[in-house]
Amino acid sequence: MHRLSSLLFAGALVLPLAAAAADPVPEIEREPVAPQQTGALHALRTIPEACARLQGQFSSDPAEPYRFAVVRTSAACQPRARLLDAARAKPSAQDGWLFNDRIRVPSADCPSLAALVEVWRRPAATASPSLDAQGKARVYLEDAKRKAEAGKLGAVPAYAVSMRIEGKRCGT
Repeated sequence: MHRLSSLLFAGALVLPLAAAAADPVPEIEREPVAPQQTGALHALRTIPEACARLQGQFSSDPAEPYRFAVVRTSAACQPRARLLDAARAKPSAQDGWLFNDRIRVPSADCPSLAALVEVWRRPAATASPSLDAQGKARVYLEDAKRKAEAGKLGAVPAYAVSMRIEGKRCGT
């Protein structure tokens, strides 16, 4: 009997571990955001490399209970990474993407409802320019233009963002 209960206990541990293995662990560990009131605009995260801020707002519109937007941080900011829609980019670990962040935003007015924003990151292998005779790494405009025209520029880092609603909507 003791052996059977040990076997059942071990089996009970395996199921949650298998489920957790299917759910990727983000690079950034964070607690859920404080519950947000309907109509309150809130910033979720800034991605400085892409000159972008992720923001959202719960609404009373049943067709669109959470309004999510990507906003440019500054007109003068020069992005060093691309920001893509995850539905189009289809990020996966097999394709070199890293699961970067999961932001869960519960609704203060409807505790069973939450918005879930996920961010994936694809790093680019960038090499520093070679050193010249004076030991300086220099990039010359004409050389860079020729490389760009020939399509020989290095890969650019990318981020892919998705948003979905979880849970049950209140009052429906």
